[in-house]
Amino acid sequence: MSRNINKIFKAIADPTRREIFHILVLASTALSISQISDHFSMSRQAVTKHIKYLEGAGLVEIKDVGRERFCHANAIPLKEINDWVAFYEKFWDDKLSRLVNHLQQKADQKS
Repeated sequence: MSRNINKIFKAIADPTRREIFHILVLASTALSISQISDHFSMSRQAVTKHIKYLEGAGLVEIKDVGRERFCHANAIPLKEINDWVAFYEKFWDDKLSRLVNHLQQKADQKS
């Protein structure tokens, strides 16, 4: 696994960071750190730390405009997670097909 995918997994492992990312995706426009902080009962400083973690994983991009910092979601890195999960989908598809075949054989034996 690449170092980047590890950062992405660590970033989305935390429910607060997932919620921040979700808020940014739904907003479909850049939000200030203050606007994001309004959604949480924690301090703005705590929210900022979560945002920096997301930024380190490439999931959030931050732009300074005057004294404000605006964040927007970047979902592109999630493709790497999707590709990783897709590899294992084949494994589960195979296992589920085998289970269906096994159960079908059992049902046929009973009839």
